[in-house]
Amino acid sequence: MAKDESLIKDYTSGPVARQLLGFAWPFMLSNLLQTAYNLTDMVVVGQYVGPAGLSAVGIGADLIHMYTFICMGFCNAGQVLISQYVGLQDRGSVSKIVGVMFTFILGLSLCLSAAGLAFVDQLMGWLNVPAQALTYCRQYTVCCTAGLFFLVGYVMVAAVLRGMGESRRPMVFIIIASVLNVILDLVFVSSGMGPFGAALATVIAQGVSFVLCVGYLWRRRDRLGFAFHLKYLNPDRENLKKLLKLGVPMMIQSCAINLSMLFVSSRINVYGVTVSAVTSVGNKLSTVASIICQALSQSGATMVGQNFAARKFDRVGKALATAVGVGLCFTALLSAVMIAWPERVFALFDDDPAVLAMSHRYVLVAVLNFFGYALRGPSTALCNGMGFPMMNFVLGILDGVVMRIGLCVLLAESFGMGIMGYWLGGALAGFTFFIVMCPYFLSGRWKKRAPPAVA
Repeated sequence: MAKDESLIKDYTSGPVARQLLGFAWPFMLSNLLQTAYNLTDMVVVGQYVGPAGLSAVGIGADLIHMYTFICMGFCNAGQVLISQYVGLQDRGSVSKIVGVMFTFILGLSLCLSAAGLAFVDQLMGWLNVPAQALTYCRQYTVCCTAGLFFLVGYVMVAAVLRGMGESRRPMVFIIIASVLNVILDLVFVSSGMGPFGAALATVIAQGVSFVLCVGYLWRRRDRLGFAFHLKYLNPDRENLKKLLKLGVPMMIQSCAINLSMLFVSSRINVYGVTVSAVTSVGNKLSTVASIICQALSQSGATMVGQNFAARKFDRVGKALATAVGVGLCFTALLSAVMIAWPERVFALFDDDPAVLAMSHRYVLVAVLNFFGYALRGPSTALCNGMGFPMMNFVLGILDGVVMRIGLCVLLAESFGMGIMGYWLGGALAGFTFFIVMCPYFLSGRWKKRAPPAVA
């Protein structure tokens, strides 16, 4: 293929660290902006509505994440296949997998929206939403569920571009969405719309990002080799089979982890609105760690995928080592800030005295969450980049069921640690991926696997 005329970028040669960081920095900025506007939801709602609003947005966001993660399993699978086809120089298959992703993933998002809206009241009950936050939480959840098509659509197109080695264009679109979300947040929430206004702002902003991404692909369709007509949108059976084979275990992994988090959240919510608000703020602080760590995971998965398919194993190791080093430096800085000024950090969201007093108890949990993210990112990049479906399935069960639920119940209920047990159990579970994938990588057994793209 003519690389100078293509959107597709080849990372199978050249300086690894510079390429990884050059590929990752637009993701870092995109994640920073996306985290900023997610935090804006919390900050604006916290200032205008109080702890009940914080609790509602935190619980509702966790539920929406579950729907999104179901689709993200297939988005990540598509990204892996695209990156491996790029490593194999198979442009025709890149176009086919893009068509399969559009048809299958967007159709799945519509099905999830319908199911989520039909069972929203049952879900509110299962999550033990505090009475003060119930109305707000329902409003937030209904709005985001109805707009799931746009939330998933942007994630899907961004995964397509990541698989091809393009990271700057999604950054531009998320900048536009972030600015729009902040403006709409302030307008909607301050005018009395509460958490529903925050949800509506998010859906509109993500909808704009999705439309811009699709327009970009349309304008570049000749360079991509993909056109939006039935020839491409009619799912290619062979590539659909590959997407499902790789995506289902990824989906199970994400769902197992997210369902376990919802289970823990339902137990935490019983402790009242203050504890729920502190947990919601803590979860948002954890997303700050994802600014760099998730970017390194996303870019690392593409580089691992291309070089794994090209059988350039030394470059895989260098990419992962770079990701670990950068991630640990970033999370160490975050941890220092949290240890030094816990009340100031929490006061950004809510200055309620009870919430600020509890922030000191959360410091250790926050630090563990930060470092768990730093080590999980490269581990996920290796697993996803190789396209190892069984490992994804096993890790999802270990992280979600065995470690997260097991540790939380053990520490909180068997050892009588209460809320601290739930917090610590969830934080310690974040190290599961690294504990499993580090010995596997060092053993070298991963080098013997065949890429799914050629399986």
